[in-house]
Amino acid sequence: MYTRLLQSLDRLHPRAWDFVQLTRLDKPIGIYLLLWPTLWALWIAAQGVPSLKNLAIFVLGVILMRSAGCVINDYADRHFDGHVSRTRARPLASGRVSAREALMLFAILVAASFFLVLLTNASTIWLSFGALGVAALYPFMKRYTYYPQVVLGAAFSWGMPMAFTAETGSLPPEAWLLFLANVIWTVGYDTYYAMADREDDLKIGVKSTAILFGDADRVIILGLQGMALLCLLLAGARFELGLYYHLGLLLAAACFAWEFHVTRRREPLVCFKAFLHNHWAGLAIFLGIVLDYALA
Repeated sequence: MYTRLLQSLDRLHPRAWDFVQLTRLDKPIGIYLLLWPTLWALWIAAQGVPSLKNLAIFVLGVILMRSAGCVINDYADRHFDGHVSRTRARPLASGRVSAREALMLFAILVAASFFLVLLTNASTIWLSFGALGVAALYPFMKRYTYYPQVVLGAAFSWGMPMAFTAETGSLPPEAWLLFLANVIWTVGYDTYYAMADREDDLKIGVKSTAILFGDADRVIILGLQGMALLCLLLAGARFELGLYYHLGLLLAAACFAWEFHVTRRREPLVCFKAFLHNHWAGLAIFLGIVLDYALA
């Protein structure tokens, strides 16, 4: 239903669907993976009762910045996506959207995001420049390093310290445990994503942790997921989170175990499904945090 609703935008403008696809609004998995950790931080910072203003700012901000990230990613990859089976039909790669139009859309989305940040406070505004920097830098890293997933992890985690400063005006040291956990988790699940494209990436010279890890990929991913859970356990102790939070972590661990099992043959489609499945781990942790504060 959600996709059909977006497709109906073509009735308003014949090219609307091209820009929906460019911003990946038709594929909201990236919104979820960015949203859940941001909400972890917002709920913990507010001790379970975030302000409605900040909740609206960060939910809208996640949607806008994820969309902007997709646009700049496709702009950076416009000469590569046409050589990858999964991405050759994307609007920029297929010529349905021009590079100039993509850059204009990126600027509009970033400007809208910055307007939202201006509704917070000075500390959050200053942190937002870092968010923009890593988001714009990530798409180009795969040309120079086998660790572009680390930069993506920083981009997907930057909203967490911003949530603390927006809600409380300060940034406690414990917040960086949440940040670190999410960076590590992101490297893990985005390696599953890269495993789906590994053969094409090797042909065109694009780098990733999937290529770097080689045959140890699944074991390393499981290790990264375990490290992320350890950081979350430590953060939970520092923020005095209880039973429901730990049940959320247990459910996330079950998700990670399932992903490890189903990817044992490394079929590209299954690896991509394992990437998508991480949404449920992030949601389980978020629900654990919400219930812990609500029922404590």
